[in-house]
Amino acid sequence: MAGHSHWAGIKHKKAANDAKRGKVFSKIARDIIHAAQTGGGDPGDNPRLRLSLEKARAANMPNDKIERAIARGTGALEGGQLEQFQLEGYGPGGVAFLVDVLTDNRKRTGPEVRMAFEKRGGNMGTQGSVAWMFEAKAVFAFSAEGRDEEETLLAVADGGADDLEVEEGMMVVTGPPDRFMDLRQALEGLAVEPESATITFVPQTTVELELDEARKVLALADDLEDLDDVQNVTSNLDIPEELLMESGS
Repeated sequence: MAGHSHWAGIKHKKAANDAKRGKVFSKIARDIIHAAQTGGGDPGDNPRLRLSLEKARAANMPNDKIERAIARGTGALEGGQLEQFQLEGYGPGGVAFLVDVLTDNRKRTGPEVRMAFEKRGGNMGTQGSVAWMFEAKAVFAFSAEGRDEEETLLAVADGGADDLEVEEGMMVVTGPPDRFMDLRQALEGLAVEPESATITFVPQTTVELELDEARKVLALADDLEDLDDVQNVTSNLDIPEELLMESGS
């Protein structure tokens, strides 16, 4: 979920992921399988797989699970073909949602996502109905402790960064998605190990809601993320600070 700042969204996502670690590993495994299916099992020749392995690394996913996922993707182990696409919709208060999907059965996934929207007072949208409100970005978050902001900014600027935010003891770097590996290498040069490293969709503008309505939006996001075929959920909700505190993030 994207929030009023990049770090707010990352905090909320991290709290949710920590509470359901097994499901997170399952989703990353699907990502690795699909990457290996489409580009082969050698990360040196497959940028998409390198990104998937970065996600696994950031989540502390065990190596044996990673190796099995690559083997399934290359066909060394049996596994179904996965299809990747994006669904769009609106939640309570007119909040826009992007839902990234990896599935072996499109006919199952669409109705499941539609039902989740309708259960929480939202509705599915047509293709392109909300995607224009978001922009793909490479996003890295890491501790600001002991780091010089100017030195960090210069290093990531050389790697192609658009922005560096400092907030609540954290630094958040954003940049174009095609500069993900350049930014990763720039941070490695500073001996930075990110708490979060991903390519995600960032809203160009956010929506503020009253607390009760915002809770309904987050409940919808949780329902969507609980679906096995859903990889990632992004909205343009400006998450109230009270909800971040409630989630324990």
